[in-house]
Amino acid sequence: MLDACAEILDESGYDGLSTTKVAQLADVAIGSVYQFFPDKRAIAQELALRNLEMFGERVARGLAEGDFPHWYDAVGTVIDIFVDMHRTVPGFSVLRFGDIADVRLLDAGAENNAVVAGRLGGLLVEAFSVPDTPDLARALTVAVEAADAVLKLAFRDVREGDPALLAEAERLITGYLAHHFEGEQPDS
Repeated sequence: MLDACAEILDESGYDGLSTTKVAQLADVAIGSVYQFFPDKRAIAQELALRNLEMFGERVARGLAEGDFPHWYDAVGTVIDIFVDMHRTVPGFSVLRFGDIADVRLLDAGAENNAVVAGRLGGLLVEAFSVPDTPDLARALTVAVEAADAVLKLAFRDVREGDPALLAEAERLITGYLAHHFEGEQPDS
């Protein structure tokens, strides 16, 4: 059903998504859809959570496989993963982490970007032994919000993402984090 949801999002956008369309495309009875999802928002929520999980797994792998002089040098890897998902993961270019449906789709208690920032913070703490501080959380929240705005701009008119704007997003976020945490060295 989630794959059907993703396909509908790619074809018709969020406004074209409905439980009936999901049931038809997934070749299941509408009652089966309602057994798991009370409405289209709930289906979108589950797909957004799947997107976040996939993003987190890919970022964790990228951090483990990369050789970064400093933890914030991993920004390019994180952006590359996001861009690749935008280009290749069904439904991601429309839904991403859920903002199109609800800015609190991932977690009723926090905005989607805050949830993404928290996930990235946990991955950075684990991969680089970065101290898990309120300062790190705040900086990552600012970085995710800024990256989100520039990445939306990069994909607004160019289906594959405007390469110059994608480069600017990386330069902006890496520069911000490098300046913010100048002089800190990772333990690993």
